[in-house]
Amino acid sequence: MKLGIRLAWAALGLAATLSVTGCGDVEERAQVPRVTLVLGAYTTPREAYGEGIIPAFQEYWKTRTGQDVVFRESYQGSGAQARAIVGGFEADVAALSLEADVDKLTEAGLITHDWRAKPHGGMITNSIAVMAVRAGNPKGIRDWADLARPGVEVLTPDPQTSGGAQWNVAALYGAALRGHAGVPADNPQAAFGVLQDVLRNVRIMDKGARESITNFERGVGDVAITYENEVQVAQEAGEDYEYVVPTSTILIENPVAVVDVYADRHGVREVADAFVDFLWRQESQRAFAENGYRPVDPTVAREFASRFPEVQDLWGIDALGGWTQVRAEIFGPRGIFTRAFQELHGS
Repeated sequence: MKLGIRLAWAALGLAATLSVTGCGDVEERAQVPRVTLVLGAYTTPREAYGEGIIPAFQEYWKTRTGQDVVFRESYQGSGAQARAIVGGFEADVAALSLEADVDKLTEAGLITHDWRAKPHGGMITNSIAVMAVRAGNPKGIRDWADLARPGVEVLTPDPQTSGGAQWNVAALYGAALRGHAGVPADNPQAAFGVLQDVLRNVRIMDKGARESITNFERGVGDVAITYENEVQVAQEAGEDYEYVVPTSTILIENPVAVVDVYADRHGVREVADAFVDFLWRQESQRAFAENGYRPVDPTVAREFASRFPEVQDLWGIDALGGWTQVRAEIFGPRGIFTRAFQELHGS
């Protein structure tokens, strides 16, 4: 997809296309008036949903029930999307970047079921944090430590609004703690220094991962910390840049959940549950893989294995204590990222 098309998606913000469900047999269902199913998602899987998964689900539901389904889609940074849903944006399904943002909906009383009881702990896609670089890698970026060099302009989104930004910071800090960012392992102060040195080189913090990579495509910065899938989608669309897989990086896991209160209020619980379950079907997993995500389905993962380079040291958020601990110790008011940013830029 060319940049202009991707920007057009962003400008649209909400797209229409989904429908209805009731009870009884197919004939009875067909009499139920059309209802809208609202998807509140983070920015990067927009193409996977809009071009592949939603049309496939519409066909699946039509064949199964005789009903048409129409979706309204909203895409923004994961943290901003979670806050919008808590604040009254009545999404029936939340597909967010990280489990901490889904937990916010649970804490607000909007999700009442155990969403982690779904397949793969409620995660529908995986990715990794990588570094997008200009064609030919003119700055010679090879690993995290290179982002701290003087004269290297870095892009990463704002952790206050972007789940991708939180993954980026966690990846950098965790790799430093593991001895893969030019400092000794298990040295929190040295890892803090690496984080601060990289932040010193950050040129701009956009509100979401998609906005950040779009700015990179416009020529801003030398390197962008981003999802692997963002770069793969851009490369397939003809963008002329590359990505570097760090020696050590984090396994990004992306969750989905029905927002119980809103789905029940709108009378769309059955179709919302069906749509969420559809995301683990192999046709959906292939659509995600074709858009650069690492599938959680083992069979599909094997089909697309050649597309995804191996990582020497791949680890999960549990290596940093899990998202509850990370939210407090890295992104909280006295957290590591917060202190590093404030020391550089003030409150």
